[in-house]
Amino acid sequence: MTIEETLLNRYGGSPLLSLQQLAEVLHRSKDGLRVSLSGDSDLSAELRRCKVKIGRRVYFKTSAVARVIEEA
Repeated sequence: MTIEETLLNRYGGSPLLSLQQLAEVLHRSKDGLRVSLSGDSDLSAELRRCKVKIGRRVYFKTSAVARVIEEA
């Protein structure tokens, strides 16, 4: 089973992960993830590319997050 399949199964097949769900996947707090994303590391840059805004809400593409995790 791939990382993408695992994420899809864990979060109900949604193609998007919320900030809270991504924080759970990365074993960080929601606020800690926000701080990490605003930083200047390679991982934060890759995760920012996965970001999708819908209105005021921020989501991350599940397939892109899985790809970033596999490459890390």
